[in-house]
Amino acid sequence: MSTTADAAPADAEQTPAFSLELSQDQRDIRDWVHGFAAGVLRPAAHEWDEREETPWPIIQEAAKIGLYGFEAMGQFHSDPTGLTMAIANEELFWGDAGIGMAIMGTSLAVASIFGSGTPEQMGEFIPQCFGTADEPQVASFCVSEPDAGSDVSALRTTAKYDAAKDEWVLNGQKAWATNGGIANIHVVVATVDRTLGSRGQAAFVIPPDTPGLTQGTKVKKHGLRASHTADVFLDDVRVPGRCLLGGKEKLDAKLARAREGASSKSQTAMQTFEATRPVVGAQAIGIARAAYEYALEYAGQRQQFGRAIIENQSIAFALADMKMEIDAARLLVWRAAWMGRTGQRFTAAEGSMSKLKAGEVAVWATERAIQILGGNGYTREFPVERWHRDAKIYTIFEGTSEIQRLVIARAISGRQIA
Repeated sequence: MSTTADAAPADAEQTPAFSLELSQDQRDIRDWVHGFAAGVLRPAAHEWDEREETPWPIIQEAAKIGLYGFEAMGQFHSDPTGLTMAIANEELFWGDAGIGMAIMGTSLAVASIFGSGTPEQMGEFIPQCFGTADEPQVASFCVSEPDAGSDVSALRTTAKYDAAKDEWVLNGQKAWATNGGIANIHVVVATVDRTLGSRGQAAFVIPPDTPGLTQGTKVKKHGLRASHTADVFLDDVRVPGRCLLGGKEKLDAKLARAREGASSKSQTAMQTFEATRPVVGAQAIGIARAAYEYALEYAGQRQQFGRAIIENQSIAFALADMKMEIDAARLLVWRAAWMGRTGQRFTAAEGSMSKLKAGEVAVWATERAIQILGGNGYTREFPVERWHRDAKIYTIFEGTSEIQRLVIARAISGRQIA
């Protein structure tokens, strides 16, 4: 099944066809993750949401069964169709988004190392992101700053090279960092040449126990409360030259091209977000699906005026719309995941479309679920209010809905829309 007329693969014989028929391996992984989500995450979700703490015992349990770790991420990513990572994330976040993010938050830092690092850097740093089954660790990808969220070109964190010691010295403040301060590995995007804007940035790995990196105040959030979020401060943080992702030779060549005015295919931060947007969309779909399934079951059991409320057209139509929108969002996510994994050319910002649609559907579907449950849906005794709180962030982080629309508009118009 072709995704777009323009998206012919470079080598059609080696590129897996886009298919909605999942393989046996994909179905097995889906069922495995779903079982963990249903048996472990769902029963613990309310407790960890109320505690607003990192659920280390659950992360360790995931590590011991092989769901969290270098091998698991490698297995999910190795699927040549690109769908397994999205499938696994949907099932996990169907179980609970807060705990799901505590488990999957590390993957953003891993994606940055994998996307920009050398083979040697991948081999050294990615295993450290996860730790071991007996002593699991987490990683943090640090981009946003107090005055630089959607506008990554405004980053003020700096990285200066000390040639005498072959070290980079980082200074600045990062905001809204998932696992910030508690991570074993931090990946920090910093400005090397401010005159070049976003093209003068690079990503650096901060190894464990590096002096000068400290955690700021932990953020108390509206949703995803089992996932740790905090500011990170960098005060003369010194890291070896080998911690520059991609290496100095590659960075120098990139900066030289930028100074000559040559075009650039990607920005350091945006390169990571482009790769992860379909996965983020899949997470949002998991939340939306949880709310839809719960509302559907509730509507079939709840009696009003002598019959189940699902027999009222207004309720039945709302559920029909929820099902339709969730399935439509999943198709966009799967298409974008397949295109990204198989090297297809993104003709109209398909990654942004998938994340935008999924995030807005999650907010909309969880709100519909609350409405169907009525007063019960507004209480913490029922999970739909938590799902609604968790869903909202998907229209904000990794590019707000407005930024996604801007990306799409620029792609379809070919113009620099402001």
